Amino acid sequence: MALALAGGGPFGAVYEIGALMALEESLEGIDFSELDVYVGVSAGSFLAAALANGIRVPEIYGLFIEGEGADEALSPEVFMRPALREFAARARSLPPLVARSLWAYLASPFSRGALESFAALGRAIPTGVFDNDTIHRYLERVFTRRGRTDDFRRLARRLYLVATDLDSGESVSFGRPGRDHVPISRAVQASAALPGLFPPVEIDGRFFVDGALKKTLHASEALDDGARLVFCVNPIVPYDASLAAEKGRGRHRQLVEGGLPVVLSQTFRAIIHSRLTAGIAKYRGQYKGADVVLFEPDADDSEIFFTNIFGYATRRRLCAHAYERTRRDLLRRRHELGPLLARHGIRLRLDVLQDESRRLGVPARRPARGVPAPWRLPAAAADLRDTLVDLRRWLAKERPLA
Repeated sequence: MALALAGGGPFGAVYEIGALMALEESLEGIDFSELDVYVGVSAGSFLAAALANGIRVPEIYGLFIEGEGADEALSPEVFMRPALREFAARARSLPPLVARSLWAYLASPFSRGALESFAALGRAIPTGVFDNDTIHRYLERVFTRRGRTDDFRRLARRLYLVATDLDSGESVSFGRPGRDHVPISRAVQASAALPGLFPPVEIDGRFFVDGALKKTLHASEALDDGARLVFCVNPIVPYDASLAAEKGRGRHRQLVEGGLPVVLSQTFRAIIHSRLTAGIAKYRGQYKGADVVLFEPDADDSEIFFTNIFGYATRRRLCAHAYERTRRDLLRRRHELGPLLARHGIRLRLDVLQDESRRLGVPARRPARGVPAPWRLPAAAADLRDTLVDLRRWLAKERPLA
């Protein structure tokens, strides 16, 4: 069995933790810290590396979401420290670049325009805003604790962390032979080096950036190793504003109202998700006999699309939201997933999924006998409304043209 985790920045990691918490408690016959293969891309590489090190899902939740353990708690500062060394290096290159550009322009002002003469100044722009070496140092500290390792070769399980070679555009899987000498913490740093936010990471004389540039999920790393069941978690889906508005959830019926950040976010999500959809279809056709199960947010989930996760309170809320949505997804798909998972010795715990008193981080409690559960009617009404909207849309698509 295997687990493949996609990217999505700090937001993606928080969503994936909530989803894994729901899967961990809702499935019997599987331990997500004892799988055969782990594949991580970008933010998903953090969690894949932790799980492959035997760190259990509730422990990851405690470290990354609740901030338990002063030395190991993951704070936003790990991701947001300015890349001062990168800024300084680029600043030192500016005077000679200005001098050469000015000389080129003055030497032939009519044959070379100002824009062409001064284009070389772009080389002085930093390649990243934040210092991702803090990510490497943080994970190095976490993975060198007793009982853990920062060495792929010493893991009891297979771990593949995918990055993109900047100079060739090819995907590189750290953890494979020939790439397994690289420290796990450094491989995570490379896999999560999103261009523009973080500088490329140098490893063995080559520079690497975010692994999602080539493919979104890279579940084929596990399938190529013979995995017969791969759980996939993808936190990045394009937002359907009109569907959200129909269900009474949306902030904007048209995303252009949200300005440039919202437009860029939607564009990025659409590109990422289109590749994922094509990849999943290819996996199912290429790897006969293997089952690939995907979990991701609903397209109309405004909470997911508009959340800013910096700050512990917001992270707890987003993680709890991902937990609840994954539980609902499991219950909704139980007739599809039940037989599929049973082929691999896994059972859906319907008693857990149907227990509406469960909350992330809060012990489950059942109402006393004969006492009504007041939250059930609003929840059932919301589910019914959503189902009717989905059904109406489906019928509209299936209706033949006159």
